[in-house]
Amino acid sequence: MRIAYDITQTGKDKAGCGYFAYSLIRALAEVDSDNEYLLLNSFGEFIWDRKASPASCGIQRANFKPSLLRHAYYSAAQRFWHTPPFDLDTALGNPDIVHSNNFFCPSGLRRAHLVFTLYDLSFIEHPEWTTETNRRLCFDGVYHVSLYANSILTISEYSRAHFLCTFSHFPAENVKVIYPASRYKHSADLQRPKKLPSRVDEGKFWLCVGTLETRKNHLGLLRAYARYKAKFAKALPLVHAGGPGWLMNDFKDQIRKLNLQEDVILLGYVDEAALQWLYQNCFAFVYPSFFEGFGLPVLEAMSLGAAVVTSNTTSIPEIVGEAGILVDPAQDEEIANAMDELTTDEKRLTTLRSVAIQQATLFSWKRAAQQTLDLYGSEVTKPRRK
Repeated sequence: MRIAYDITQTGKDKAGCGYFAYSLIRALAEVDSDNEYLLLNSFGEFIWDRKASPASCGIQRANFKPSLLRHAYYSAAQRFWHTPPFDLDTALGNPDIVHSNNFFCPSGLRRAHLVFTLYDLSFIEHPEWTTETNRRLCFDGVYHVSLYANSILTISEYSRAHFLCTFSHFPAENVKVIYPASRYKHSADLQRPKKLPSRVDEGKFWLCVGTLETRKNHLGLLRAYARYKAKFAKALPLVHAGGPGWLMNDFKDQIRKLNLQEDVILLGYVDEAALQWLYQNCFAFVYPSFFEGFGLPVLEAMSLGAAVVTSNTTSIPEIVGEAGILVDPAQDEEIANAMDELTTDEKRLTTLRSVAIQQATLFSWKRAAQQTLDLYGSEVTKPRRK
C-alpha cells in the first residue's frame, strides 16, 4: 500500500492532536517495513508546517518519505487546498490511503480511501469553549467526514459513541477505536532540567499539563487549589505546563484575584525532556477537565508513576479505571478534597502511584500501530464509500 499521512501538527509546539499523529507515525515506522508512506506537511487550508518531515518525526526509513506535494509558503498551501485540482489523488502521489489527523476532510478524492482520526466533538457539545473560527473548522471537517470518509479511527469508546449518536447515518462498523499510549518510560537517571524554576523541587509540587483552554477547567482548578491551600499553611505549589489556547486571556488575572501569585507557577510550553521530569517528579497530577476525547496527559502521568486526581466525565474513567481519584470537575470542593486526601494519606498516595503504572501498561503505541496497519489493510479490500 501507499499511505499519504498527515503530519501537519507534529512540529515543535505540538499539542494533543499533534502528539497523536507524531507518536502513531513513529510507531508505524517501527512495525511496517513493507508499505510506502508519504508524509504530508500540507493538508488543508488552516495548518501548514514547512519543517515537518520524516526527519522531524525522528524517522529514518526508506519507505517513509516526504510527500511530493510541497508548498514553499503558507499562502500557497491555502490556495491549493481552497481550490484543489480535479485530480487530487495524483497531486498527493496516488496513494491507496489518505490518513487525516487535523480535522480536515478533503472531498475531492476519487480513488484513495480516506481514514480520519476523530479526537472528540467538544466543539459541538460546547461551542462556547472555543472560537467561532475553530468551531467552524472542526465542524466542517467532521461533517464532511460523515459524508465522505471510508473509515474513522477514534481514540476512545466515548468519542465513538458520541460521533455515532451525532452522525447516525455513518456506518457504525467503519468507526474503530484505537487507543493512544504514553510516549514515556520511567528513567532512573533523569536529570532535572536547569531551566525550571528553583521552586519546582523534586516531589514537592502539584502538576497540571495541557493547553490553557476553557474545557480543561483550569479556572476550576485554581479555585479548588485556593480551597486546598487555605487548609495547609505550607501547601505545595501548583505547576502548570502548557501553552496558551482558547478564551483564557484572563487566567493570570484570576490567579491574582485568588492571591495565588506565589503559589501557581506557569511554565508555558515545555520540551519533552522537561515534561517527563515533571511527570516523574510531581507530588501528584491533577487534571479536572470537563471534556476529553481521551486524556493523554492523564495516561502519560500515570505511566511515570504519578498519583492522579482527574475527572469522572467523558472518556477519562475509561482510561483511568480504578487507578486514580475521579471527581466531578464542576465541584471545586471535590477536587480540593481529593488533594487533601493525598496530602494526608501517604498510604493512599503510594498505592495510587503503583496502580497507575500498572494501568498505563494496558495502552501501547506498538499495539496502536498494528491496529492502524490492520485498518489500512482491511480498508483497501473494500469498495470506496461513494
